[in-house]
Amino acid sequence: MAQASTTLGRERRYGKTQRVDRWWLEPLLVAFGLVSFIVYSTVSALMGAGDPPIWAYEAGPYLSPFFEPIIKPAWLPSWVSPALLILGGPLSFRMTCYYYRRAYYRSFFMSPPACAVVEPAKSYSGETRFPLFLQKLHRYALYIALAFNMLLWYGAIKSFYWEGEIGIGVGSVIMTANAFLLMMYSLSCHSLRHLVGGGLDCFSCSNFTNTRYSVWARISQWNEHHRFWAWASLISVGVTDLYIRLVANGVVTDLHTFTAPFVH
Repeated sequence: MAQASTTLGRERRYGKTQRVDRWWLEPLLVAFGLVSFIVYSTVSALMGAGDPPIWAYEAGPYLSPFFEPIIKPAWLPSWVSPALLILGGPLSFRMTCYYYRRAYYRSFFMSPPACAVVEPAKSYSGETRFPLFLQKLHRYALYIALAFNMLLWYGAIKSFYWEGEIGIGVGSVIMTANAFLLMMYSLSCHSLRHLVGGGLDCFSCSNFTNTRYSVWARISQWNEHHRFWAWASLISVGVTDLYIRLVANGVVTDLHTFTAPFVH
C-alpha cells in the first residue's frame, strides 16, 4: 500500500507528462503577451493624469481608445486619470472572455498548463468559488463591450474631420482598424452566439427564427476565429494608443491629407 501511494505521488507531480514537444511554449508566450499589455496599458492610463496630462492622449480629432469617451467631471482630482473611470467596462468583458479564461488559467494558474500535463492543484472546483464565480458576469459585460464598440466607431469616424475639413490621416486609418478589430472581437463572442441562437427548438418555424439562424450561422463562423480577434484587438488597441500618444506629444508627425471642406 505504501509503495502504491508513493507511485501515485510521483504520477501527480506537477509538470509530469509523457509529451515530448515544447508544451510549455504556448502558456509562456501567452503570459508574456498578457503581462506586457497589462504593464503598458496601466502605465499609459495612469500617465493621463494631471492638467495638462503627464502624457497627452489627444491630438486634434484623435483620442486614445483608453480614454474614449473622455469623462472629466469637476469633482475628479487632477491626479486621477480619466481613463480609470471607463477602463473597467471593456476590461470586465475581456477578463471574463471564454478564450482569455483558458489563456490565463493555463499561463498563470497552471490549471492545466497544457493537455496531459499534471497541474499543481489537487482538487478542482471550477468557477463555483470566489472570485472565479464572477466569470459568469461575462454575458452582461457583453452589453458594455457593444456600447464601447459604438463609441470607438464614433471616434474613428470623427478622426476624418480635422479643423473643418474632411481628410484622412495615418491616425484615422489606425483608429478605424482598431474599431473594426474590437467590433469583431465582440461579435465573435461565445455569449453573443448563444444570445442570438440559443433558447430555440426550431430554426425554421418562422421568418424571425430563420433570420436568427442566419445571424447565428454568421456569428458561428466568426466565433471559430475568436482567438485571432482577441489577440488582434488586444494588439491594435495598444498600437492605437501608442500612436496617438506619440502624435499628441510631438514625437512623430501624423501624415494626413484633406480632400474637401467640411460644412457643419
